[in-house]
Amino acid sequence: MNVHISYKISKTPDLEKIINQQVEKLGRYLQVFRPELVHLKVVVEETSAREGVVVSLNLRLPSGQMAAQESSATATAAIKAAFDAATEQLKKHKELLRNHHKWPRRGGPERAAAVETVPFEHTVAVVKPETVSASDISSYVDVNLTRLRRFIQRELDFRESEGQLRPGEITVDDVVDEAIAGALGEQHDKPERIKVEAWLYRLARQAIDGLSTESRGERGAVEESVVPDPTADSPEDLAARRELFSLVEMTLRSAGRDEREAFMLYTIEGFTLAEVAEITNRKLEEVRASIRRAREHLQRDLPVNDPLKEKLMAYSSSA
Repeated sequence: MNVHISYKISKTPDLEKIINQQVEKLGRYLQVFRPELVHLKVVVEETSAREGVVVSLNLRLPSGQMAAQESSATATAAIKAAFDAATEQLKKHKELLRNHHKWPRRGGPERAAAVETVPFEHTVAVVKPETVSASDISSYVDVNLTRLRRFIQRELDFRESEGQLRPGEITVDDVVDEAIAGALGEQHDKPERIKVEAWLYRLARQAIDGLSTESRGERGAVEESVVPDPTADSPEDLAARRELFSLVEMTLRSAGRDEREAFMLYTIEGFTLAEVAEITNRKLEEVRASIRRAREHLQRDLPVNDPLKEKLMAYSSSA
């Protein structure tokens, strides 16, 4: 981030410290944008005895611009108020990006023309597969947002139970904002269209890591369809299955983060080994070994005799 601070009052170490803290806090919400394309300008000045100190703030992003101006009897209060106002504007701006998938889509003759016969030299036989576009992200989120949110909630619950996060320190919406805004932004290279789901899960994990790091510095398809079980139709059966998934995850917490993560992504979320490796940024053989260790851990420590447990064990043995 390019930061320019202009002091029109006496600059003190305390004043600089407060501004640096506020810039760092604001940076927590700017991780999805390329740093070199983010410009922050702050002016601190004293205007009159009645108005006290006035702080003007301008934040320019690749996708928009925010401005705030606040005054107070003290510089500290004015600085905090201006940064708070800018942060609220930024959150709303990112929410618009997140809800991009809900905007009306263009139709009409132009769209129809796009599906006409394509010359051979432009087909997939001779060109690289198309990368993910905004419409691909929108289409995926339209259908699978609930599933993505459930995955994020599980990751947050796990990190809270491990003491890595305080309860409620990061919300699911915070992570969804970061992941989708990151997907729509220009900071990350776009993968092939076919890999959009695994890519979004990886962005969600990165968002949790980034938000939790900043936080420390300051202080779909449904689960039941992943493993088919035609006999589990009643609400009682479905509730029992959800309870088993919770027991599986709780048991895996003592197996290690890599083991838990690989097993859950492979068996519960239904990703392939290659996709799990891509999401977790690990080698294929490392993922396979983690799943094997997780399965052995569950077979030894999960105190449940359930047909679904056996299906999970059998499914994971094919990894």
